[in-house]
Amino acid sequence: MFKRYVLLDRDGTIIVDKHYLHDPDEVELLPQAAEGLKRMQGMGFGLAVLTNQSGIGRGYYDKDSVLACNQRMIELLAAQGVMIDGVFFCPHEPKAGCDCRKPKPGLMQRAATELDFDPSQAFMIGDKSADIGLGRKTGATTILVRTGKGAQQEAKCGHRADHVCDDLFAAALFIESCL
Repeated sequence: MFKRYVLLDRDGTIIVDKHYLHDPDEVELLPQAAEGLKRMQGMGFGLAVLTNQSGIGRGYYDKDSVLACNQRMIELLAAQGVMIDGVFFCPHEPKAGCDCRKPKPGLMQRAATELDFDPSQAFMIGDKSADIGLGRKTGATTILVRTGKGAQQEAKCGHRADHVCDDLFAAALFIESCL
């Protein structure tokens, strides 16, 4: 039997969205993020992060900077009792034509293979249209959070999401109501 997963965007969903974040000292958890993730984990879900990091492809920073920021996020969450099973990122700029840049399905497929889960039994949570698009393409239940760019994106993609929530804690409550 597959373990079920919640897949999460990073910037604007778990951590404060800072323009082309590349300094791990600037990683800051959003309010209610750890509490929501801990609740999801308590329901038996695995947690993984799927994030576009085009700053690498654009030459703004290198892969090591992204890895350091991801590690800092993992440490901050672990200090609050949350374990992230994997972080998967697309390093390409939008015009690269890769299959891993959200909303294309490559990141989800890679995560599903490595972590052994069925995307159609997963939840995809994010603050942008690309996150909702990825969930739609892979059959995941989609949740748009109003953190980060979510409030501005709601008019554009809120109708395509299965549910819209204020933050990750509200998303956890919604997921709990689906079980």
